[in-house]
Amino acid sequence: MLLVYAEGELCVCEMTHALDQSQPKISRHLAQLRACGLLADRRQGQWVFYRLMPDLPRWAREVLEATVQGAELQIRSSRQRLASMGNRPERQITCC
Repeated sequence: MLLVYAEGELCVCEMTHALDQSQPKISRHLAQLRACGLLADRRQGQWVFYRLMPDLPRWAREVLEATVQGAELQIRSSRQRLASMGNRPERQITCC
């Protein structure tokens, strides 16, 4: 959740790389977060991208923001791994 919050939107392969975890483990956790109404997903070709649920309450976003700030070192290492990832999926530029 923190990495998705910090990045805005990520696909499974990006999270697998950034978190250094297996694809089935990442997918299982994402499915649980989606089922709880915390994450939304969208398909773009072969990729499935996850983002925070658009109607997530403000208080929940504030908790995520505070947690991201408090876990800055842990998030930073994941974001650095993500930045070093080759062949990241391209996102379509969407219009209104």
